[in-house]
Amino acid sequence: MDLFSGTINTLQQSLNYASVKNQTIASNISNVDTPNYKAKDVVFKDLLQQEIASSITAKRTHPRHLPFGQDQRLSYEIIQRNNTTYNHNGNNVDIDKEMAELAQNQIYYQSLVDRINGKFNSLQTVIRGGR
Repeated sequence: MDLFSGTINTLQQSLNYASVKNQTIASNISNVDTPNYKAKDVVFKDLLQQEIASSITAKRTHPRHLPFGQDQRLSYEIIQRNNTTYNHNGNNVDIDKEMAELAQNQIYYQSLVDRINGKFNSLQTVIRGGR
């Protein structure tokens, strides 16, 4: 039985994503002057493909075909940006881009916290009998 219809779990996973993204951005900012450091990003994996993979079974006719099946990994991953170089020392951290992403992620995180607080306040109201 799913007591909260998955809402709190979804909010929790979103908070985890925002937290990992914040840590990744902070790491990029702290390594802005590190020679040959390559910036990292946190990206969502293709959620549609995960849903399809978990609900459809398929026969593989060739070893190079992608397998279908249950994928229990996180819905995001950390990737490294290797295709750009902004500094003479091989570093590709764009501080302006990182600061903009940090501000955007902070707004996203705060909106998630507000939403989960609203959910808990609603539950608390129900538990108290509407008072």
